[in-house]
Amino acid sequence: MGQIRPLTASDIPSVAMLFQRAFRQTDAASSTAFVNCLHGLYIDQPLVHDSLPSLVHEGRTGISGFISRHRLPMQIGGRAVDAALLGTIMADNRAGHSLIGPKLLKAALAGPQDFSFADTASDISRALGQRLGCTPLPAHSLNWLRIIRPTQWLADQVTQRFSPFGLLAPVAGAVDALLRRRIRPNRPRWFAYAPLGAHGTSGVAGAGKSATVRDIDADGFAVLFAEFSARFALRPRWRSQDISALARQAMEKRLFGTPCFGAVTDQRGRTIGCFLYHLKKGSTARVLQALAAPGSEGVVLDALIAHAADHGAAAIIGRTEAWLMQAMLGRRIAFTNTASSMIHSRDAAILDAIASGDVLLNGLVGEQWSPMIGNRFE
Repeated sequence: MGQIRPLTASDIPSVAMLFQRAFRQTDAASSTAFVNCLHGLYIDQPLVHDSLPSLVHEGRTGISGFISRHRLPMQIGGRAVDAALLGTIMADNRAGHSLIGPKLLKAALAGPQDFSFADTASDISRALGQRLGCTPLPAHSLNWLRIIRPTQWLADQVTQRFSPFGLLAPVAGAVDALLRRRIRPNRPRWFAYAPLGAHGTSGVAGAGKSATVRDIDADGFAVLFAEFSARFALRPRWRSQDISALARQAMEKRLFGTPCFGAVTDQRGRTIGCFLYHLKKGSTARVLQALAAPGSEGVVLDALIAHAADHGAAAIIGRTEAWLMQAMLGRRIAFTNTASSMIHSRDAAILDAIASGDVLLNGLVGEQWSPMIGNRFE
């Protein structure tokens, strides 16, 4: 039947091969870059902790299952708590043991953590988690999408599957430029987005308050992250240097484009929010993290979308969070579900905070910083 034990550094090559078989359906050897990535992510990463190691299932033929865990130092109401961030779970179907996945997840949930959290659960993992007592978080499980340049966005989607269509990009850009000139500011459209008006207001509903965005670096973002995360009952227990290190690691997503850090300032010169997204001109900008002062959620969201639009994004996509959902109403934002967030805990205070939406989860407080997302190792 095999045994479940903590991951060790010597297991990494076997875990890489398991990944090849489970997700890429090949027995080809893993690249050195991919093995190095896994070692850095599951052995050397600062969020790796002896109390919450990743786990492997070892059978007679070697490593046949894996689940990743990282320790998230959190706090609620001034009380320190620890979360286990659960990520990749995989099993070798050829091992002849159909319960490897459930056994790994059950073992991961049974650790010393105050709660367990996952934000990249597939439909299968979510269903398995629910059978083991996990609770899905619908408000944290949607991707939000705002289309800015519809023709370019559609052409980019097709080009990702049929590369010759990339030759149509200049034509798509010209069509969208004409369309955007015809849109009146402050009149929202589902499939287009007006350029900024003369006074810095965007063409999205509710953007009556003007805001400006200034570029910042990872260290500046870390300071603002610490400031604006203080509004939540359940939030990370991180130092500024910890946030900065995570943000720098999250910057390296070559498939997503250039990282953009921004600080949002209101009419009075007060900083009211910040964000981090990746930009690839003519393609979809991907938001990793946004934060706002209470009452400024809509203004920050408008500023984020306008910033991406001004820098050439065809659309912008991000992950929903409970505190941001109300601000998305009326802004012509669409929603899809490709992966789910779920939580497991018996702590009443934690469950109450999650039920009320007074939590900071997803983004950096999740798996989106991981180099496994947004990179290719070939």
